[in-house]
Amino acid sequence: MDFKDLHAYKLGFELAMDIFKESKGFLKEETYSLTDQIRRSSRSVCANIAEAYRKRQYPAHFASKLSDSDAENAETLVWLDFALECEYFNKNTYELLTEKNRSVGNLIGFMIRNPEKFGVKK
Repeated sequence: MDFKDLHAYKLGFELAMDIFKESKGFLKEETYSLTDQIRRSSRSVCANIAEAYRKRQYPAHFASKLSDSDAENAETLVWLDFALECEYFNKNTYELLTEKNRSVGNLIGFMIRNPEKFGVKK
């Protein structure tokens, strides 16, 4: 199995791409603030899942990288809140993105609570 086969990775990647597409419509003056921040944090979720999976022979590192991934996912939610308030997308788009964000968080939480299911030896 590869990290790309993990459901958390797949859904996180899908969310990051959805955010990328939606953020193309943000104002140019947001390029180095909201646009970069939301794209960076959403992509970092997947990067940290990949790192965690590759370091699963080290239980503490696995948990640490997943914790980082969870934190990046929470940061993404904050940026989604700002984007809604700035009216960069509508309520329906916001709800779809935040629901996907919550699902990614739940999957990361499952991985943290059940490391043995992902090849981590205790």
